[in-house]
Amino acid sequence: MRQRLEYALAWLIIKFVGALPRSLARAAAILLGWAVYLLHIRLRHVGRRNLALAFPEKSQHERARILRGVFTSFGRQLAEVCLFPKYTRENVSEVVVYEGFENFERALARGKGVLFLTAHLGGWELSAFAHSLYGHPLQVVMRPLDNIYLDRMTRRYRTMHGNQMIDKDDNVRGLLSAMKAGETVGILMDTNMTPPQGVFVDFFGIPACTASGMARIAMRTDAAVVPGFTIWDAKLRKYRLRFDPALDLVRTGDDDADIVANTARFTKVIEEYVRRYPDQWLWVHRRWKTRPPGQPGLY
Repeated sequence: MRQRLEYALAWLIIKFVGALPRSLARAAAILLGWAVYLLHIRLRHVGRRNLALAFPEKSQHERARILRGVFTSFGRQLAEVCLFPKYTRENVSEVVVYEGFENFERALARGKGVLFLTAHLGGWELSAFAHSLYGHPLQVVMRPLDNIYLDRMTRRYRTMHGNQMIDKDDNVRGLLSAMKAGETVGILMDTNMTPPQGVFVDFFGIPACTASGMARIAMRTDAAVVPGFTIWDAKLRKYRLRFDPALDLVRTGDDDADIVANTARFTKVIEEYVRRYPDQWLWVHRRWKTRPPGQPGLY
């Protein structure tokens, strides 16, 4: 019953916001984001704790401003997701524009597959969606949602224009197959993991258990690892889907050490983007929940 009620509420929000013109949809969804900020005490607590850990040099006022911005960013992205059915190849440029597309083209031309390194930053749901509308469908590694009805709806929206989903529980087989076929796979690499799927690397100077799968697949297949982030640009009033040049892999011959080193390199890229756009990252996720043996919990 609870799952059905959650689905019904989500469906009503999507239909209501999706029926509005884009400017009104964004305003309505941002108001909803602010309401969640005011009402969801646990999320505020996690966000404040994370920001204190990552930015001890900032004042409480500065960190509070960043946290409020996160919920504005959530709301803005929610509006765009609700409007997905209205977007086409002809009008997607009104919402998302490319930057550094030549970096993606160059990586794809290698023919060994592309691993799209990204994070819960900006309009992450728009990344694969817009890329597919522009004619470049890809596969995305995702964890099935606990609510089966919401999971079904989310998959339907994400795959509207040719994208495919790879379940996180079966990602190795799917990733190897995609790289062998020279395809592109997007991986959100900024969530808390547990060993052995995760290894500890620094994120804002704090050991964070981080998925090592991208490093393992990249080293095994020689696929190109291309950082890509969809960032809201207030001046443009659009999102920029930015591709950076493919990253060079660390290869010393010690596979275990190289996996950790490459995972650390990938995580450093994410950190650099989060530092540049702190109010667009998922600070309400308990990123440092898993601790190295012997270390106390941070939450």
